[in-house]
Amino acid sequence: MASPVPKDPSKRARRNKDTAPVRYIAPAHAVQPDLPEFEVEIRPKDGEPYMVPYVWPEATRGWWSMLAGHPLVNEFFDADWAYLLDTALIHAAFWKGNLTLAGELRLREAKYGFTPEDRAKLRIFSAAAVEGESKAVLQAVKVQTARDRYGNAKRLDA
Repeated sequence: MASPVPKDPSKRARRNKDTAPVRYIAPAHAVQPDLPEFEVEIRPKDGEPYMVPYVWPEATRGWWSMLAGHPLVNEFFDADWAYLLDTALIHAAFWKGNLTLAGELRLREAKYGFTPEDRAKLRIFSAAAVEGESKAVLQAVKVQTARDRYGNAKRLDA
């Protein structure tokens, strides 16, 4: 029985084409800023408000320094660092006990591929992982026959 004639490509409902062309831009090589020093206002219930220096949690300081090793750090623009600085404030508030910010922190970190799942969604892959996978594929392709699989196995007479 003959198979049906393929549909004319011009009549297909979905063509799976990109709606907009991809634009490639040169990285800005913006330098990672330091966490800023600033003061926050304290308003006691029975007294005048006063200013105190903001203290970054140690976890946030570590998180910020960890960004220097981010795989895309050389492609960050000043706008990225500004966004990440806002994210650092959310990170600090979370580590100071405001657990309602956990969802926002997770969403912001996902935009920069902080977890393996986030990197996969952003199509960011480790060169070492890609190299290891291609070696495994080549190894699997080499083994094609039973003689190749068992190599120098010899029959033992009983």
